[in-house]
Amino acid sequence: MNEKELRIRYIRVLEKFAKRTIALLKLSDFDFERFKARTVKNHDEMKKAKEVVLTSPYLIALKKFIDSILRSINHHSKTFENEKESLLKEANLLQKEKNRNCYKKDKHKNHKFDDGY
Repeated sequence: MNEKELRIRYIRVLEKFAKRTIALLKLSDFDFERFKARTVKNHDEMKKAKEVVLTSPYLIALKKFIDSILRSINHHSKTFENEKESLLKEANLLQKEKNRNCYKKDKHKNHKFDDGY
């Protein structure tokens, strides 16, 4: 497998892990034990993919988010409410980072091209 395929596969695995975890956090009948079991299972699947170097700001933020999820599972309070709120906030910031390139505004788009006609 070439380098590009490995990179794409690793990015897809990271995004899949994050999406599954965010979906579990947003459930109305949130259960920490079920969340922990599924997250550990998803993390084991994520370990199977070969790790590659990430360069874009979104992918770096995604990797940090996954690390914070794993850290919060290992070191958490009794109710897990504070950790849940902070993880959901980080997930929203991650989504903003992903969509940031889509909503770039061209301030002076009419002044870009003027060939004199």
